[in-house]
Amino acid sequence: MSDPVRSRRARELAEGALVRLVHAYGDTPEFVLLGGLVPDLLCSQAPRQHVGTTDVDVQVDLEIQGGSVNSERLEQALIKCDFTPDNERIWRWKDKSAPQLVVRVEFLADLPDVADHTTVSFDGCESLGAMNLRGTGFAARDWELHEVTAGIGEGEAPVQLRVATLPAYLLAKVHAAHGRGLTKDWYDIAYVLLHNDAGGPTAAADLVVERFADSLAGATTTALGELAANFHDEAAQGSLAYVETMVVLHPDVNMDVAANDAVAAVTAFVATVLSA
Repeated sequence: MSDPVRSRRARELAEGALVRLVHAYGDTPEFVLLGGLVPDLLCSQAPRQHVGTTDVDVQVDLEIQGGSVNSERLEQALIKCDFTPDNERIWRWKDKSAPQLVVRVEFLADLPDVADHTTVSFDGCESLGAMNLRGTGFAARDWELHEVTAGIGEGEAPVQLRVATLPAYLLAKVHAAHGRGLTKDWYDIAYVLLHNDAGGPTAAADLVVERFADSLAGATTTALGELAANFHDEAAQGSLAYVETMVVLHPDVNMDVAANDAVAAVTAFVATVLSA
């Protein structure tokens, strides 16, 4: 089944589903928000909005460390909010409260003793687990608390959430792009590099080096090299992915300027990180 088209409306529904889940959990959960909801939080001053998302991705290494009590609490919160597990993927739960669009919450882990792309079942749970994906663990290592507000049926409700920092988000996305090479990954990386609140691609690279200098060898170096190759020039697939998405959302965007901006941002980011 193909993924639904990302949009700002879909993002609103996904954000609302997340806020409902946190309210049902009853406290600040241990999981860390990662994925399509994060760019708006990292790029709060961006002149042009991010395309949005259809999913809620959360990294659950910290929940797993908390043991079965945390896992059971999370599963009960999902059930209370009328989420239902995917029959074949216990790491994906669906919220069908909005009939015009199904919102999916996906649970991701990065356990070193578990093979990549392996499903992890949670102790004490009937239908809850996580997909083990290399690179998502950066989020569990570096996060910040954010207040997120959304309507949940009884007015606006704020919640406190752990959210991946800029360097953690970027490295997780670089690994995701290396693993699957989807248009949305290339777009997300270029967008956040260009519009982040830290001040752009070089500032973002400096933060990556400062926080994760001990984790930039091996697979991360390989993924960064592939990122650079996919933004080698304005006709590369990463550059085109960024431009095509931006033009759909913002028809006034100059395609040549946008493509060259993306190339320059990725080139500067990768060069700074790899030269550290």
